[in-house]
Amino acid sequence: MRARDTDWDGVRLHVVTGKGGTGKTTVAAALALALAADGRKVLLVEVEGRQGIAQVFDLPPLPYEERKIAVAPRGGDVYALAIDPEEAMLDYLEMFYGMRRAGKALTKMGVVDFATTIAPGFRDVLVTGKTSEAVRRKDKDGRRIYDAVVLDAPPTGRITRFLNVTNEVAGLARMGPIKNHADLVNGVVASPETAVHFVTLLEEMPVQETLDGLAELRAAGLPPGGIFTNMIRESLLPKSVLDDVGKGRFDPAELALGLKASGLADGSSDAAVVAEALAEEIAEHARRTGLERRERLSLAKAGRPRYELPLLADGVDLAGLYELAESIHTQGAA
Repeated sequence: MRARDTDWDGVRLHVVTGKGGTGKTTVAAALALALAADGRKVLLVEVEGRQGIAQVFDLPPLPYEERKIAVAPRGGDVYALAIDPEEAMLDYLEMFYGMRRAGKALTKMGVVDFATTIAPGFRDVLVTGKTSEAVRRKDKDGRRIYDAVVLDAPPTGRITRFLNVTNEVAGLARMGPIKNHADLVNGVVASPETAVHFVTLLEEMPVQETLDGLAELRAAGLPPGGIFTNMIRESLLPKSVLDDVGKGRFDPAELALGLKASGLADGSSDAAVVAEALAEEIAEHARRTGLERRERLSLAKAGRPRYELPLLADGVDLAGLYELAESIHTQGAA
């Protein structure tokens, strides 16, 4: 399924996951910019405590508050929130028990750390709960505060457990505020308003983790989104040359003759040496291109919308981030 076959108009929570090293946070940030384009308001959330959003946007560390960090293409605002589990716990205690002051005392005593250590799922409920609240929040006129929320989520190997909050708290509480809170969160996460997007590279391990993650997500009844293939490098050679290399029809001697005729090498021996080195580079390029073609076919079998983002030669600075956002917008992902 190509990207333009599907849009995400009905989705308000975009969860972005991926194997480490695939550029998950960068893609989440670019997606937030793309979704905010043309005058919309988007919240970008991180939950791992790495301050990855601040790094991508070249900002000081973000506090536990929603603040504007960027203006999107053609107008629109991106806000950011770095969720701190302890602060989320205080919000939870205030919301359900009116105990924020007591919660601060508990934090000083280390009770919050103790609780989330013996019940790690509760920490996930807290941070996903804060994100879900932002999705549901409305102004006094009943309009949503944010047009969309983008969650820079944990890596692929942990994403299903992270989102499957109802199961995670089943052993903690079968009724009461914790169960009610989990049900509220699940009402957003498992709904058509949510899509879980995967970021990958055209390499065997990230692609396999993406396919495994999609399978786990479906088994848990959670909504899969699209596949963002990051750091795509354009082929430097025409397909006919790559096919010749793959079939063993590429002759370095012909390359040497061409180098000598063009004046790029002095003498037959120099031309042969240069041609041999170039032939090795061409063979490696053909091998990598063939591998990427196979990984694309594997991703296509997943049956999800796919988007390809270019490798930025100068790295990901702010200008590069806006370039990625424009690519996402052009492909119909926002």
